Amino acid sequence: MTKVTVKFVSIDDVKDFVKKANDHDYDIDLSLGKYTVDAKSIMGIFSLDLSRELELTVHSDSTGFLDEIAEHIVK
Repeated sequence: MTKVTVKFVSIDDVKDFVKKANDHDYDIDLSLGKYTVDAKSIMGIFSLDLSRELELTVHSDSTGFLDEIAEHIVK
């Protein structure tokens, strides 16, 4: 399991992120405070405050997904 912080700038960023997330078999979650949603659900993501940084949890040891979304990861 890997946790990183991500930030989305536009709606297109979210659409691209969800498309990439759905290409993977393992669970991926986004959290903001006490709220956690399935990162493969565009409706779930839009229920979060996208003006803030979100915690991404990837339930796999594979780094492939993180490489694909590198532009959204907050350094």
